[in-house]
Amino acid sequence: MASINLSDEKKKALLVCARKSIQQALNGDWDQKPAILEPDDLGAAFVTLKLHGQLRGCIGTLEAYQSLMSDVWQNAYSAAFRDPRFPPLMEDEFHQVRIEISVLTAPQPISVASEQDLLNRLRPDIDGLILEEGHHRATFLPAVWEALPTPEEFLLHLKRKAGLSDNYWSDSTRFSIYQAINFYENYSHKCS
Repeated sequence: MASINLSDEKKKALLVCARKSIQQALNGDWDQKPAILEPDDLGAAFVTLKLHGQLRGCIGTLEAYQSLMSDVWQNAYSAAFRDPRFPPLMEDEFHQVRIEISVLTAPQPISVASEQDLLNRLRPDIDGLILEEGHHRATFLPAVWEALPTPEEFLLHLKRKAGLSDNYWSDSTRFSIYQAINFYENYSHKCS
């Protein structure tokens, strides 16, 4: 597996980028590819918004196709205003929301002989998992292990998220694993 190394300065720059993206949208002048973004390497990231410790939006990219900074910029906007599970973020929520970013390694397909084989190979708190079956597709970031700490729970809920039954298994189901570096704004001081 490829590893990700981000300096503290880079993490802060990505958090500032995410917050500025949302703020610009709330101000009515959001630009999909603003000139203010620094040139950057390709990268894939998820931006998660939490309000009072509860999920308020989460959108991301599984595979890198644009600069990491652009990916964070666009996913912050989408997490705030396009996550279909939530209404668009309001101005009064913006100042209370905590931004979390997960920068992902490239997904690696894995071959498994059975569901038990997959469960044995999953590494709690380390692996994110992508499940693909026909038009069904879902992922859980490694951070989801906090809420679903066993491989059995993790896979069960991922199946449900993908719209599959709890006991669904097929040899045609494809799986990929990835890792992530997670970082977030500190409640005591927002990045600005």
